[in-house]
Amino acid sequence: MSEKAKWYVVHTYSGYENKVKANLEKTIENRNLHDLVHDVQVPMEEQVEEKDGKRKVTMKKIFPGYVLVKMIMTDDSWYIVRNTRGVTGFVGPGSKPVPLTDDEVNSMGIIDLPVEADFEVGENVKVVSGPLKDFTATVEEINTEKHKVKALVSMFGRETLAELDFNQVEKLD
Repeated sequence: MSEKAKWYVVHTYSGYENKVKANLEKTIENRNLHDLVHDVQVPMEEQVEEKDGKRKVTMKKIFPGYVLVKMIMTDDSWYIVRNTRGVTGFVGPGSKPVPLTDDEVNSMGIIDLPVEADFEVGENVKVVSGPLKDFTATVEEINTEKHKVKALVSMFGRETLAELDFNQVEKLD
C-alpha cells in the first residue's frame, strides 16, 4: 500500500473537539485502523493571561470547531470519521474532502512525526531541533508507539538522558 496519509480538516460541534479526538482514537483502537487513520490532533497554543496581577498560562484551541485528522482516504476511513459523534463533516467543496497542502500543515504548526525510526539502539544521532539542537546523542531506547527516543546527550562533560521526538533527531552519516 503505497498511498500516503494526508491531513484533512474535520468540522465539529463547538466545544466537541477533544471529545471527537477521543472518540475517533477509541474507534481506531477498537477496530484496529491504525493503518488508515494515523493521527488526530486538536491544535493548541499557549496563551498568557494576566488576572489580578498574576500571570496564568492556558492552552487555547487555535481552530475552535475543527479537528485535524491524518489519514489515508478510503470509503471506510471516510465513513468512520464522518460518523464519529460530534463530527459535522469534512472541510472541502461539496462532499469531497480536500487534504491540506504541506505548506498549510507547516503553517499550522503541526509536527508530522515519522512513523518509524531510521536508527537503532546504540547508534549515534544528531539532534536537529529543540533546546539540544546540534548535540550528538547515543540512542538508549526507542518507543515506536509514542514516536519518542531516549538518548544520552553528552554535555558539560557528562551524559544526560533526554527524551526526544523522532523528528528531533536524525541518523549520523
